[in-house]
Amino acid sequence: MPAIRASADLRNDYGEISTFCHENREPVFITENGRGDLAVMSIETYEEFMGKIELYQLLEVGLNQIKNGEIITEEEMMKELNQYIGK
Repeated sequence: MPAIRASADLRNDYGEISTFCHENREPVFITENGRGDLAVMSIETYEEFMGKIELYQLLEVGLNQIKNGEIITEEEMMKELNQYIGK
């Protein structure tokens, strides 16, 4: 169940909310006048979330390349990798 707190709690209980975010590695949803307004999370959780989004984007690029017939052989890939790393 998501953690939901009022905006006043963010001002008055910042330390408690911060501790929750770090210990549970999940966001706290902040409401303003009873309506959802913000999602607050630790930097570590944010970075992990953004890393997953980047991975999903790269997977989508790869799947689109396969779908469009833009594939190369293993030998071609190794040649490109070797050129990239300077071998």
